[in-house]
Amino acid sequence: MSKMTKNLLSFAIILVVSVLLVGNAQAALTVPSVNNIGTGDIETAATSIIGTILTLLGLVALVIVLIGGFKWMTSGGNEEKVGEAKKLLGAGIIGLIIIFAAWAIATYVVGNVGNSI
Repeated sequence: MSKMTKNLLSFAIILVVSVLLVGNAQAALTVPSVNNIGTGDIETAATSIIGTILTLLGLVALVIVLIGGFKWMTSGGNEEKVGEAKKLLGAGIIGLIIIFAAWAIATYVVGNVGNSI
C-alpha cells in the first residue's frame, strides 16, 4: 500500500467513526432497508429494492467525489496528483448523473407498469 492510500484509508475510517460518534448519528446516517418485499404488491417491492440499490450506489459515488476532493487538496500543486483527483471527481459526478437518470427511469417505468396492470 502506498502512503497516499494509507492516508486516504485512515481519513475515511476517522470520518466514519466521527460521524457515528456525533449526537443523533442514527438519524443522520440511516442505511435504507428493503421493506414490503413479502406483501404481494410487486410495485412496492420493486420500488423499495431499486431505491435501496440506488441509494447505496449514490453513497459510493459521493465517497468517490470526497476522495477526489481530498486528493486535490493534498496534492500540493503536483500536476499528476491533481490530474488523478480531477479524474476521480469527474467519475464521481458522472456516476451521480447516471444514478439520478436511473432513478428517474425506474420511477417512471414502475409507475406506468403499476398503473397499466
